[in-house]
Amino acid sequence: MAVYTDVTAEDLSDFLSRYAIGDLLSYKGIAEGVENSNYLLHTSKGYFFLTLYEKRVAAKDLPFFLGLMAHLAKHGIKCPQPVADKSGNALGTLAGRPAAIIDFLEGVWPRRPNAIQCAAVGQVLAKMHLADADFKMTRANALSVSGWRPLFDQAKDRADGVQPGLRDLLSAELDHLEKSWPKSLPQGVIHADAFPDNVLFLGDKLSGLIDFYFACNDMLAYDVAIAMNAWCFEIDHSFNVTKARALLNAYSRERKLSAEEQAAFPLLARGASMRFLLTRLVDWLNVPPGALVKPKDPLEYVRKLRFHQGVKSITDYGLDQSGFAA
Repeated sequence: MAVYTDVTAEDLSDFLSRYAIGDLLSYKGIAEGVENSNYLLHTSKGYFFLTLYEKRVAAKDLPFFLGLMAHLAKHGIKCPQPVADKSGNALGTLAGRPAAIIDFLEGVWPRRPNAIQCAAVGQVLAKMHLADADFKMTRANALSVSGWRPLFDQAKDRADGVQPGLRDLLSAELDHLEKSWPKSLPQGVIHADAFPDNVLFLGDKLSGLIDFYFACNDMLAYDVAIAMNAWCFEIDHSFNVTKARALLNAYSRERKLSAEEQAAFPLLARGASMRFLLTRLVDWLNVPPGALVKPKDPLEYVRKLRFHQGVKSITDYGLDQSGFAA
């Protein structure tokens, strides 16, 4: 979450008059994240989130995101729900941007995740993947392997200014991933961004999976690799196999990884590292002037990529070949 587009109190009050969520008492921008403009609203009927969708989120994709959240909720997945206006529309326009109001979920995201929380993330991802089997809408993943080369091209001329040798590292890794990326693993709708700041907890109990604006159709195991990258490394960037074991085991109890998924998992983990390394690098080099946003460090994912380059088997992550943690 972030703020790129300012909203005046007058415009916001006019926008909220279309909804039955009470009178506006206060609102404030939320600076975390990098994608959309987000505000926490306090009205006479409670708290809500307002999201203004910025350039990386296409307006044509918004029905997919909002429909997915409604679908998951019907299947028992705790996620925020769009609030329809008095005419029944979940989407509106505010400050020249597509906008939606989302209901408020209690909870906080974990700054230092523990193994219990990692297990909860693995479980909810597996349940999401199973629940999505009958979701009819589809959305291609623009940030899969075919989208990485264009990102690299945007950043390559300045990459070595971020870290010497980074351009050559990225070029060689892209060559490898483009040649080796799997094409026949089980697919479905994935979250694609299940980072700690997109998962809410009350203590160790997961209270909500949020921010579905990268959700798309792709390999299910790739979603698990993204989550492992996000949850199972420490602040010093060391890999925590206890956390990975908890996440992978909990996932496998709900949906067992196939032999093909297990064999491909180290490559998927490398690809997940590359995806976030490249988008963070582009964002790092192109922060809009005056934006209330702190870009995330791309070098975190350089370290993760180098770790995965040395992994030979999914057993190195804590999962045995039967699909459960060793």
